[in-house]
Amino acid sequence: MKNWVFTIALLLYSLSGLAQNFDLLDRQESFQTTIGETLRIPLKIKNGSEKAQFYIVRKVQSELSTTQKGYFCLDKNCLETGITEFSKRLEPGETIQQLAFVVESGMLTGLSTVKFQVYPRSSPQDVVEYSVVINVLEKTEKPVLFQSKDITIQDVFPNPVQDHAFVDYRIHNENITAKLMIHNILGRPLNEVELPTSETRVKLQTEEFTSGIYFYTLYVDNNGVLTRKLIIRK
Repeated sequence: MKNWVFTIALLLYSLSGLAQNFDLLDRQESFQTTIGETLRIPLKIKNGSEKAQFYIVRKVQSELSTTQKGYFCLDKNCLETGITEFSKRLEPGETIQQLAFVVESGMLTGLSTVKFQVYPRSSPQDVVEYSVVINVLEKTEKPVLFQSKDITIQDVFPNPVQDHAFVDYRIHNENITAKLMIHNILGRPLNEVELPTSETRVKLQTEEFTSGIYFYTLYVDNNGVLTRKLIIRK
């Protein structure tokens, strides 16, 4: 009888030693953003066990709208939109700090949800579920930077910018040509973006730019009419 008790106690002790202890830190149940913005949902995991472990973060449910995109990013390195699982090895006591699920809020207001499961790869039964509600609001009115009988243009947003930004505008005279030119502090042109008369918003891609201060100039019929500062932070 004593041998059975000892065996069971030893088995329970062994199983408890296999349990994978971890914490999902700084959880937030809801986030708020505005149309056209990029939202980062932090996924901060701490390995509380005494040995190195691989941890899985899996997106198990998503109710993002048709204009929204979501993807995993580790610092500046992002996975494709269709990839629903991320894995990372953590040493004992190590915390992953730069992992996030990034949501491009799109052009529609409303609520959407994303649900994750986090667990050690060696013991998927020790799963932690994490649900997030995202509330996308209308963007507040931005100041008009330049207005004439031919065109009205508003400021770049967001500014500072990380990977991309937007510019809202309206062309009143279809016979003009308008464009934005991004240049560095020395005046060297880096990117040119046309402003089609049929559109009211353009996207400025800045992924390839390093952090720093730049400028953008509005040209109407090849005449520079406005220059403003553009700050890029990576």
